[in-house]
Amino acid sequence: MKGKSFRLGLCVFLGGVSLTPLWAEAQSTAPAYPTRPIRAIVPFPAGGGIDTVIRILAPKMTESLGQPLLIDNRAGASGTLGTEVVAKSAPDGYTLLGTFSSHSQNQILYRKLPFDTLRDFTPITVFGTVPNILVSNPTLPVKTVKELIALAKRRPGDVLYASIGPASPSHLTAELFNSMAGVKTTHVPYKGAAPSLVALVSGETQITFTTVLVAVPYLKANRLRALGVTSLKRSGALPDVPTLDEAGVPGFESTAWWGLLAPAKTPKPILDRLYNVTIATMKTPEIRARLDQLGAEPAGHTPEAFDQLIRDDISKWGKVVKALGITAD
Repeated sequence: MKGKSFRLGLCVFLGGVSLTPLWAEAQSTAPAYPTRPIRAIVPFPAGGGIDTVIRILAPKMTESLGQPLLIDNRAGASGTLGTEVVAKSAPDGYTLLGTFSSHSQNQILYRKLPFDTLRDFTPITVFGTVPNILVSNPTLPVKTVKELIALAKRRPGDVLYASIGPASPSHLTAELFNSMAGVKTTHVPYKGAAPSLVALVSGETQITFTTVLVAVPYLKANRLRALGVTSLKRSGALPDVPTLDEAGVPGFESTAWWGLLAPAKTPKPILDRLYNVTIATMKTPEIRARLDQLGAEPAGHTPEAFDQLIRDDISKWGKVVKALGITAD
């Protein structure tokens, strides 16, 4: 009986040993990510900052990944509609979120979101950062920030500013300017960057805060006038334009970021692959040159640094929103 038990145990042991190499071989021959096209949802209309940047990066990333990186614009509700789609997608690396700094701000602007900005996403990296820029219609009789402030103080509420929507970054930045400059300008919201700039160029409104990337073509065509950038240092794309800090609003700062996120619980090997490919893409000379032309500073945050950036944004803008009583609901 003992001999029989011994032989049975030995067979089981040998069977396990013989199966181990087969299991390891099966694991090593498993298909590597990605094996099909990847969809990057941009929750804003085509033509905006994040849409432009991700379309610049997509062809190179497609080459490196071996699968197409497809851009899917899902605009609406200040970016929350498309963002919800990603939050509820399978965490398999085939649905990603290409978004910008409003992703942080929405967490504090909406009393109830269909997702949690921190809990439902895993940051991958930041494509780049860019200052906003205060621009005016050339017919407005001001050429400097100080002249704008003086005009707004003489005629409270008469100067109309366009935004890309209620509680959007351009809205928050303009209200921060009103508060710090001690003026009152009137908000006129539009549905996206393109219509807000069309309104400004046509004279429906007089000023707006937009990204340097979006403003540069209008400035080169002399359809808008640059008054000041919102970073604490001048933009490499517009070195002759002063910062608002220099131009009469000490300490003023409001910069935007563009980044890539995945649904929460996406496996780390997939996140690592996406991070490495994105960073390698941003380091290529042609991509860096194109981002420089658009006034963007290539960033390349680690996932951990990107997560901290989002948390810092929520804290910073939370104080502004509370002080000014702004909500998106």
